[in-house]
Amino acid sequence: MSIFMIFRIALKALNRNKMRTALTMLGMIIGVAAVITMVALGTGAQSSIEAQIATAGTNMIQVQTGNFTQGGVRQGQGNASTLTPDDAAEIAKLPGVQYAAAGIQTRGQMVAGNQNWNTQAQGTDIDYPLIRSWNIAEGNFFTSVDVATASKVVVIGTVVRDQLFGPDVDPIGQVIRIQNQPFTVVGVLASKGQTGVGQDQDDVALMPYTTVMKKLRGVTFIQNVQVSAASASDVSALADRITSLLRVRHKIQPGDPDDFMVRTIEEMASVRKEATQTMTALLASIAGVSLLVGGIGIMNIMLVSVTERTREIGIRKALGATRRNILMQFLVEAVVLCIAGGAVGVAVGSGASAILRQSFGWDTAMSSTAVTLAFAFAACVGLIFGVWPARRAARLDPIAALRHE
Repeated sequence: MSIFMIFRIALKALNRNKMRTALTMLGMIIGVAAVITMVALGTGAQSSIEAQIATAGTNMIQVQTGNFTQGGVRQGQGNASTLTPDDAAEIAKLPGVQYAAAGIQTRGQMVAGNQNWNTQAQGTDIDYPLIRSWNIAEGNFFTSVDVATASKVVVIGTVVRDQLFGPDVDPIGQVIRIQNQPFTVVGVLASKGQTGVGQDQDDVALMPYTTVMKKLRGVTFIQNVQVSAASASDVSALADRITSLLRVRHKIQPGDPDDFMVRTIEEMASVRKEATQTMTALLASIAGVSLLVGGIGIMNIMLVSVTERTREIGIRKALGATRRNILMQFLVEAVVLCIAGGAVGVAVGSGASAILRQSFGWDTAMSSTAVTLAFAFAACVGLIFGVWPARRAARLDPIAALRHE
C-alpha cells in the first residue's frame, strides 16, 4: 500500500470524528503556542538589552569612584573623592582610548520664566556625545573653551525642554536658572527614551564638568570617567590598563582594595542577560510540559481509537493489509494530529506575541529557530506517542478482531 493511500485513509478516519480530532489537537495547539510566545518574550527581552547596550555607547568603559573609609567607617561605593580631572586626563592618554569624558552629577531645581523642573545636572566633557552616540537635535554641544573657562552653558534633553519651554519652542539662547545661577541653553539632545530600568535619558541637563565642580558643588574631584575604546576587542585589555594606572596614581599598595570601580557595559548588562536567559529557559520548559501533556492526550485518544476500530482492523487484515500497513495508518494519524496542531499553535503563538507587543508594549521577537523546533518537536511527539497505539493495532489477531463487537 502506498504512503499516499495510507494518508488518505488516516485523514478520512480523523474526519469521521471531527470534534474528537479538534479536542485532541487542542493540547498540542496550546503547548506549541505557549512555547512560541514564551520564547518570543525572552528573545525580545534579550534584544532590548542589546539595544540598550548600543544606546549607552560603543565599547564604553565606566570608571567610577569607589569605597571611602574614614576612622574605620566604610562609607560604601561611590563616596570616595580620590578621582580627579587629572586622572581623567591621564586615562585619555592610554593606548586604545578613543574618547574620554570626566563626569560629576548633581540635582537641582531649574527655572525658566514661570516654569520650573527638578532634574539631574550632569557635568561632562566634549567627548560625551561621541561616547554615547548621542546626536544634537538643536543648536550645538558646548566646546573645550567652555570646559576650560567653566562657562555657564547647558545642553538639555527633550523632557527638560518640554517642561520648561514647551515642545514647539526653540530654547537656544534662552536662560535657565540652576541654583539661582543663570545658564544659557546652547543645544538640545536628540531623544533617546528610557533605559531598561525605567530611567528617562531625556530628562537631563549637560554642562561642562568644571562648571558643576566649581560653581554648583564647590569640589575639586569628579565622580566618574566615561571611556570609549577604539575597538571592541580592546575593551577588556583597556579596562585592565585603566585599573593599573589608577592604582599607581592613587598610591594603592598591593593587596589593598581599589578606591574606584572600572566596569564595561557588557559586564553591567551580563547579570540582566543571564537572568533573562534563565527566565526564558524556565518559561519554555513550563510551556514544554504542555506539549508533553498534549502528547499523552494524543496517545490516550489513539488507544481509544484502536479499541473502537478493532473490527475495522480485522476486516482490513482479512482483505490483505499487512501489519506494517496497519502500523503506518495509526502512526500517520498521530503525526497528522500533531503537525496540524503544531501549525495552528505556531499561528496562535505568533498572534499572541503580536497582541502582547501592541497592547502592552512588551518587547517580543519571533524566532525562526523556536518556530522550527516547536514544530519539529510536535511532529516527534506524534511519532513517539503514536507508536504504542499503532503497534497495538498492528498486533491484533484478525480472527479475534472480526469477532469484536
